[in-house]
Amino acid sequence: MSLNDLMCKNAKPKAKEYKLADSEGLYLLVKPNGTKCWRYKYRFAGKERKLAIGLYPSVSLSAARDKRSEARKMLDEDIDPSQAKKHEKRLVSINAQNSFEAIAREWHENNKHRWTEKHALDILHRLERDIFPEIGQRPITEISALELLDVFKKMEKRGIYETAHRTLQYCTRIFRYAVLTARADRNPSLDLKDALKPATHGHYKALDAKDLPGFMRCLEHNNARLYPLTRLAVKMLLLTFVRTSELLKARWEEIDETSATWIIPSERMKKRRDHIVPLSKQVLEILKELKGSQSASDYLFPNQAKATGTMSENTILGAIERMGYKEKTTGHGFRALAMTTLKEKLNYRHEVIDRQLAHAPENKIIAAYDRAEFLDERRKMMQEWADFVESQGGNHVQT
Repeated sequence: MSLNDLMCKNAKPKAKEYKLADSEGLYLLVKPNGTKCWRYKYRFAGKERKLAIGLYPSVSLSAARDKRSEARKMLDEDIDPSQAKKHEKRLVSINAQNSFEAIAREWHENNKHRWTEKHALDILHRLERDIFPEIGQRPITEISALELLDVFKKMEKRGIYETAHRTLQYCTRIFRYAVLTARADRNPSLDLKDALKPATHGHYKALDAKDLPGFMRCLEHNNARLYPLTRLAVKMLLLTFVRTSELLKARWEEIDETSATWIIPSERMKKRRDHIVPLSKQVLEILKELKGSQSASDYLFPNQAKATGTMSENTILGAIERMGYKEKTTGHGFRALAMTTLKEKLNYRHEVIDRQLAHAPENKIIAAYDRAEFLDERRKMMQEWADFVESQGGNHVQT
């Protein structure tokens, strides 16, 4: 007699597992712990075999019979249902390992030593926010250019055109990595060339040289009532025109006051090369103030709340806002101010300024020069820059 749902539901566990037969080889196996498993018994190549179909009641009696019918059709085509199921599981496992997200994370892990910690986190964040939710679980071999384009069109609808272009570059590298590691045959992202709307590259807000006197008077007289450490950070950022993150993560071990040199290690530089910052007399004075005003810390600008942390970039932005210059500059804008002023007012060559800004050399010949090629000029330039900045606001400093 065939089973009905009530019989399946009322089947109670016993000391030993037992079977409730349905029809055509299908039965319900009831285990001592109360688990109820559907099994299909069949013969293939002269041998008795069993196919696990699923657990009751997740797989109903009707669904179990349907799966049995599918298995019988395979047998009619001389296919072993158990082997077919194992093959399907292997494919699922392979596809999971070869999903876009799995390969993207592997690519990221293999390449993150090339980037700064912040840049590596930014890349992963963009992928996790915009790409993985859309195609992350898809086998990388099945992703088409049209499917990829749809992902980036969604980003364009949100108005993040530049982010879309940057993220497409990451996807191109990920697909290239998949091809190189023999897990994809082609790179569909290459078909999207010119398919996205042009990115409008904005510029950091920056002071003009004519704004510098007012800014310096405000900073030196501390009209905004900034904390001493914050005021010194803003001033040192202006005098060295390094990137904000490079300044705030500066360690005392990087500073050689005897030679008036600060060497920023490669792992904290955007271009992954050590960077020399000649220190002016004014910066050396700031360093003396820092040493005399803070407790022991590895950092020049420690976090006041967290002993092991550093000052936040938002602290710099907040200071500029309190000074009334939010709409005119950012910390990064000091770099543009220095470049323009050094060229137009102090008459320094572009390549000397560019080297001090730690920009990448334009070609391999320039890149082959020793990193200290322009160091004498840069030392002179940094002192003249500091003298110029100081002359704009006077020498009186309140802490």
